[in-house]
Amino acid sequence: MLTLTLIGIGSGNPDHLTRQAMRAMNTADLILIPRKGEAKADLAELRHAILAEVITNPATRIAEFDLPGRDETIPDYRNRVDLWHDAIAQIWAEAISAAGSPPRVALLVWGDPSLYDSTLRIAARLHPAPQIEVIPGITSIQALTAAHAIPLNDINGPVVITTGRRLRDEGFPPGCDCCVVMLDGACSFQTLPPEGLQIWWAAYAGMAEQITDAGPLAEAGPRILATRAAARAAHGWIMDIYLLRRN
Repeated sequence: MLTLTLIGIGSGNPDHLTRQAMRAMNTADLILIPRKGEAKADLAELRHAILAEVITNPATRIAEFDLPGRDETIPDYRNRVDLWHDAIAQIWAEAISAAGSPPRVALLVWGDPSLYDSTLRIAARLHPAPQIEVIPGITSIQALTAAHAIPLNDINGPVVITTGRRLRDEGFPPGCDCCVVMLDGACSFQTLPPEGLQIWWAAYAGMAEQITDAGPLAEAGPRILATRAAARAAHGWIMDIYLLRRN
């Protein structure tokens, strides 16, 4: 039976790896690395850099695969994502077969496989079903709060973790004074009335390229927009996250 190990690697900083993660990399027969096109080649190179620093087992092989894009012409978002995941699972299966179907295969997952990541859902599409192991990693939420040296919640206060899409469609989540927003390529904080809101933002959180900003949303928001645009132009990609809190 195939054992598929999903290894959380945090932000890509080798210092964020747990010893459990390093052991899992060195016991894998094959590690698959996705390539997302030239504009995001740095993401694959970061994974290679981590492996070069960690791998001591000469028997561990590394193979790349081209990650397909979503078909944005499909109007229904859920259907669009489901078909995309089907395509990725098929490519995984082909890559594993091309490598001789080794018994232990691993994938490196940004952050932690449990949080706004679809690797587990894609793995569930493989046939026959593999045995799945998950190695937890540092999340971008932890990297964000560490970068700003702030607690995630107020005393006895709940926290909502949401997406940019939901923030745009539904506004600030009801029933709480604090929310973390992920997967927000549109800077959806722009859609909120800024009065009484504080923002803590980080791009490339935990990495050498880390950028942060914070303050009242009315003041920090425009700065973040300009900084984010410049960083994305410089690197060709960006991963960012922010926390919003009512005063």
